[in-house]
Amino acid sequence: MKIILDLLLLLLIIIYSYLESLVKVFIPRRRKSVAGEIVLITGAGHGIGRQTAYEFAKRKSRLVLWDINKHGVEETAAECRKLGATTHVFVVDCSNREEIYSSVNQVKKEVGDVTIVVNNAGTIYPADLLSTKDEEITKTFEVNILGHFWITKALLPSMIRRNHGHIVTVASVCGHGVIPYLIPYCSSKFAAVGFHRALTSELEALGKTGIKTSCLCPVFVNTGFTKNPSTRIWPVLETDEVVRSLIDGILTDKKMIFVPSYINISLTIERFFSFALYQVEEVPFYYYFDESLHQE
Repeated sequence: MKIILDLLLLLLIIIYSYLESLVKVFIPRRRKSVAGEIVLITGAGHGIGRQTAYEFAKRKSRLVLWDINKHGVEETAAECRKLGATTHVFVVDCSNREEIYSSVNQVKKEVGDVTIVVNNAGTIYPADLLSTKDEEITKTFEVNILGHFWITKALLPSMIRRNHGHIVTVASVCGHGVIPYLIPYCSSKFAAVGFHRALTSELEALGKTGIKTSCLCPVFVNTGFTKNPSTRIWPVLETDEVVRSLIDGILTDKKMIFVPSYINISLTIERFFSFALYQVEEVPFYYYFDESLHQE
């Protein structure tokens, strides 16, 4: 009897998802303006961070760009300025708590209070667990989740005072499903998704409805850090496709942004049937890495 009820609920969820998509075609959500907002983007020297900066620049936001790579972030800033955006550059190691706090204080003095933050910086070391160095595990968690804590703690007080802001967590589909040879990465992304959900709940409990949250969960993205990325089931996405979905989600205050959107249905099916869609017993089919991906 329980299985029948679960199947009926699953069917209702799928129907609802399709109806929701259909409604959005004819009645699109209202998009907010981000003109004049002070937007901090971490990992802005490459990939998703760089393209996100370009999109905010087109929308006349004031940009604060962080990256550990000075050359990369300055290239991003130069293009943003060509697009007409006021842009400030900071070289920041998002695994270093003291450096994060110091840089936030510098931003407040030189630019003002950040109203939108995109926690995008990330790192990955593909290998089996026993081959992964201890310092690589530590670095993965420092960048992929602990950095989110320090940045959010430093920026949230001004958002709370104004009851205005938007906190964006860049996670991954790996924060919902597991993949072999990426144990530290998957674990850190599960933590990032949990951070987003818990923060959203806490802001609602505090009555701070003017502070929005979004979490980006794409499948694998061709950011240029890996050679010839490929999968056996999900598409490898290009950066601009992911960023279009991210910007659309931010402008419509969408809480969970899956790319492609049908991933949400796959995850729902997995929950109901407890079937690991993200792995097979003999051969991992997700992603083939030729080199390590490091902090953006």
